Amino acid sequence: MSVERREARQPWILLSPAMAAITLLLFVPLIFIVVYSFWLRTATGADQAGFYLNNWNEALTDPFYRDILLNTLKIAAITTIVCALMGYPAAYFIARSRGNKAILLLLLMLPFWISYIIRTMSWINILGVSGAVNSILIWLGIIDEPLQMLYNETTVILGLVHFLLPFMILNVFVSLDGIDETLEDAANSLGATKWQGFLEVTLPLSLPGLAAGGLLCFVLGAGTYITPLVLGGSTDAMFANLVFEAIITQLNWPLGSALSLMLLAVLGALVLIYNRYLGMAQLMKGLG
Repeated sequence: MSVERREARQPWILLSPAMAAITLLLFVPLIFIVVYSFWLRTATGADQAGFYLNNWNEALTDPFYRDILLNTLKIAAITTIVCALMGYPAAYFIARSRGNKAILLLLLMLPFWISYIIRTMSWINILGVSGAVNSILIWLGIIDEPLQMLYNETTVILGLVHFLLPFMILNVFVSLDGIDETLEDAANSLGATKWQGFLEVTLPLSLPGLAAGGLLCFVLGAGTYITPLVLGGSTDAMFANLVFEAIITQLNWPLGSALSLMLLAVLGALVLIYNRYLGMAQLMKGLG
């Protein structure tokens, strides 16, 4: 074997373990889900193999699933906007810190050491009828009876922000940390104010990190089911909860597979549109 052929094959040899893992853990299960989505759930509870469109017809035509999907996208969008508004100042503060940047990053990473479920359920002890907020308000004499602050759309968004905010901060921080701070000084020396220097120099250069963080928060927020399950009410279910209900509770794998593929297709289409018009390929032009 010639040296040229051996060098040409070497990258594929190095990539083969990762490609094998992706194939076995991602593509093979996805193929099973696609096949399951065309099976039929019979009245006896058994799954009938074949090529039936009943599940897809129900998923695509039932207004119930459409409304839940739209509500899911709305909650994910609101969560992403809130994470961006809260995460950018925090990321900017960390990136411009002197001497304690490593400590701040460590504090930012601490939530990842605690289970996501435990972090979500902690809001019950904070906002519940006998939680910390109600206890303090009653002790201060502000209210006489506990307020009902749980099990609504607001607490679902609050729980998602609690979960996704570190992802936004980390993405924006990486972008800000790579910007030369002397660029703002140069803008100030040319007559720009601090605020003008930030708007004209720092903000455009940090948009790729903000776009990446926004995309990550939106996709993770739209695909979650733990937060609405724990903090939401009966009318605050998200689309992933329907998949969980169909597969785990009803044991209706064909319908659950169709619903999961429906969510995957919608999110995939939105990601493609995002990258086409608002993605990093477009925002990177600001670096020129």
